[in-house]
Amino acid sequence: MTREPVPEEPVAAYQLSPDAVISALETNEQRGLEVNEAAARLERNGRNELVAAKPVPGWRKVLAQFTDTLVILLLLAAAVSLGLWLFERDSALPYEAIAILAIVVFNAAMGFVQQARAEQAVAELQQMSAAQARVIRGGEQYSVAATELVTGDIILVEEGDTIPADGRLIHSVSLQTSEATLTGESLPESKDPEAISGEAPVGDRQNMIFSGTTVTYGRGTAVVTATGMHSQMGQIAGMLEQAPPETTPLQQDLARVGRILGMVVIAIAVVMIFTIILVEHVSGFSALFDVLILGVALAVAAVPEGLPALVTAVLALGVQRMARRNAIVRHLAAVETLGAANVIASDKTGTLTRNEMTVRAIVTASGRVTLGGTGYEPEGEVSVHGIAGGNGDNTISEPLRRELERALTVGDRAANAVLHQEEGLWSIQGDPTEGALLVAARKAGLTEDMLDTRYERVAELPFSSERKMMSTLHTDSQKQKSIQVFTKGAPDVLLGRCDRERVGDSTRPLTPERRSEILQANEQLAGEALRTLGVAARFVPASDFDAQQVDEDLEQDLVFVGLIGMLDPPREEARQAVAQARSAGIRPVMITGDHPVTAAVIGRELGICTDGRAVTGEEIDQMTDEALHSAAQDISVYARVNPEHKLRIVKALQKGNNIVAMTGDGVNDAPALKAADIGIAMGITGTDVSRKASDIILADDNFATIVAAVEEGRAIFANIRKFLRYLLSSNIGEVLTMFFGVLLADVIGLTTNGAGLALPLLATQILWINMVSDGAPALALGLDPGSEEAMTKPPRPREEGVITRSMWAGIVFVGTITAAGTLFVLDASLPGGLVAGTGTLAYGQTMAFTTLVLFSLFTVFTSRSDEQSAFSGLFSNPWLWAAVGVSLLLQVAVVYLPFLQKPFSTVSLSLDDWLFCTLVASSVLWLRELSKLIIRVQKSRSASVAASSP
Repeated sequence: MTREPVPEEPVAAYQLSPDAVISALETNEQRGLEVNEAAARLERNGRNELVAAKPVPGWRKVLAQFTDTLVILLLLAAAVSLGLWLFERDSALPYEAIAILAIVVFNAAMGFVQQARAEQAVAELQQMSAAQARVIRGGEQYSVAATELVTGDIILVEEGDTIPADGRLIHSVSLQTSEATLTGESLPESKDPEAISGEAPVGDRQNMIFSGTTVTYGRGTAVVTATGMHSQMGQIAGMLEQAPPETTPLQQDLARVGRILGMVVIAIAVVMIFTIILVEHVSGFSALFDVLILGVALAVAAVPEGLPALVTAVLALGVQRMARRNAIVRHLAAVETLGAANVIASDKTGTLTRNEMTVRAIVTASGRVTLGGTGYEPEGEVSVHGIAGGNGDNTISEPLRRELERALTVGDRAANAVLHQEEGLWSIQGDPTEGALLVAARKAGLTEDMLDTRYERVAELPFSSERKMMSTLHTDSQKQKSIQVFTKGAPDVLLGRCDRERVGDSTRPLTPERRSEILQANEQLAGEALRTLGVAARFVPASDFDAQQVDEDLEQDLVFVGLIGMLDPPREEARQAVAQARSAGIRPVMITGDHPVTAAVIGRELGICTDGRAVTGEEIDQMTDEALHSAAQDISVYARVNPEHKLRIVKALQKGNNIVAMTGDGVNDAPALKAADIGIAMGITGTDVSRKASDIILADDNFATIVAAVEEGRAIFANIRKFLRYLLSSNIGEVLTMFFGVLLADVIGLTTNGAGLALPLLATQILWINMVSDGAPALALGLDPGSEEAMTKPPRPREEGVITRSMWAGIVFVGTITAAGTLFVLDASLPGGLVAGTGTLAYGQTMAFTTLVLFSLFTVFTSRSDEQSAFSGLFSNPWLWAAVGVSLLLQVAVVYLPFLQKPFSTVSLSLDDWLFCTLVASSVLWLRELSKLIIRVQKSRSASVAASSP
């Protein structure tokens, strides 16, 4: 029997009780939808996403490849050439028109393919960074893609989440949401599950949460009532602005270089056209037309109009490599900035450490207990530390046991994490610190069923970075006249809220001496690199309790229960990554909310600092911006900081002309992530707000991944420079060959002998070279593997452009060699020049044509570095060799195949001719190697002088 589709939203869901909405949507509050039912609804009702703008059809993308001014000129030239052929009929086919059209179409196809690959890569990256949602299905908690939510799903939201779909609240704990994107209201809205009577506008539906809005405080559970275009956001989707295509600063810089180069080349082409007309005494429309085609062809060949698509393709392909190393790039501009980063400001927990918290020690009034085991497996010995609190045989005394159970009960209940076992592996869903408390409770014999049966949660005061604590309120089946308040938080802050201390089953006043002892114990735990938490509790008469009036007043007059010390061991790979970052000229900075002693110990162990100094948030508060700016240039460890401190630290570092990469995971980290040059959000523990404010998301929350991303970023930028160096060198070589070939025509024996214009190369040959050099070899250079030296050099300066002076010098040097060698071959092939040759004009042009192509292929290898030898890592890029091989085969085809000889005016060459062309073309490799050697020797001498100078 076929079921009716589930309605996307019940009529006035906000007017119904949660139970009524759940019933109407045929779901279950505790179990949610069954997995197969959720899949069926997804198939029936579609994905939870807004209808995207209509994609640009393929035929329009193809036509866009022909909108460039120079390409249009070529098409017009082909049309005129065809018209001349129809008028004169001087050959069997209009070979010149066919050749021009074929090259234009081939270039357009390459541009289309590059654009398609770039779009596909960007789309895949967006999919990698897609929003996630926490949902209950079949009684289990899952994290699924937000697009897979369906009506009837039970979802959980908490501070920092972007709400994935419209929903009717079932439970709410101090839940507040920012609905500015929907209603324009700037202040957060408090949410409550109670039904609303009568009509209410969207902004007044306090029991509803809406897709695209953000949780700013608290947490809640809701049943999904509308998804995709049926949500409130979907109904106004047509009014949403479409984001313009992203243009990175690099692409803007390259566009500027291209415009300048284009104007220069067009000016040279115009000068050359008039020079040819005057020198060659051109007469007749056909000859004049040949000159004009030549000028257009030269401009097309010299202007790298394919750079934007090529850069996008290389950036996107490089970003895919970064994604494979767990760094998901949200903005392409971050890739180029990564290569210049010289400071990485990182959180400690989970990034520099394993984020597998394990409780090691618990200190109470009667002594200290040590817990064994590692990770989240709830197995480990519980023993007395030393002899304090013991009976001489290392057994736990009764008072200490009661205090231990009380401390772990508070820790377990004042937590929202869930401990899972799947296929024999234990894992935590939620905060790792809370997970460690759950594991410790199980080690002490406090089972989940036992605690759930006795203590039922009735309210919660969520954690906030300002209060540095959280509290939960519970009924107690053994003390039904009281409500238990369980609180955990920073020990120094929590101690200020306590006036008594638990001893065994009783309490005693907290004296100043005892407070001092507790703080000393806290310092001792921190000195052992243990992260410390304080736990406290109190009773509230049930008659005085009002679930609607839960506020911070309940966190006063607490009974201090104990200190819990836990260890999050440093990642081994983080220690190596810190060393690698330092060798690359990048200063790691650790910013954490942990105790300063713990932060200093971890910082010293990882090699981030050597002096053991940690500056606290309290000290930052006492500093002026100028003082913080001065201190930030030397301080590498910050402790007990708030998100507001992070923002000040970032600005202080930037004021010192640093390019800062900053990590963050919380809602309040968003300003610092935005302010940093590169915002890096945590993919596992991070909130949706922090991810949206970031440029990069770490899929594994690992510091080593940041350093790997920097390495990839440097490699990508280096590859862009490689193909720029290659394209510009080849193009300048072509321009100089044509310009000086015309000017020196009489010297090199370039005469017409009544056979029309005498030019070094024909228009179709120039276009062919452009197609061969700007195509596969340039893209292959963009796929070059990163150099081992990339992470041994300092970052490039912020103000340094994509093409430096030294690059321009190398480009002009190679272009000059190319032009000189090509003209030498031309001269040696023709009679009447400096070197006596015997060939015809067609033979000389074919020799020059082939030599210029071979120069371009040798230039590929010299372009991989301005300093490093071309023979270093010669076979590390198989794509490059494949591209060179294809280009060489194409040149062989155009020289020997009859149906290509006619349109390109080539003649067959002998083996000796090829050897001669290859020998001359290889000169660019040897001369460039010599220049690189001189550069390396000069740098080595400069370094030696600098090292020996006092």
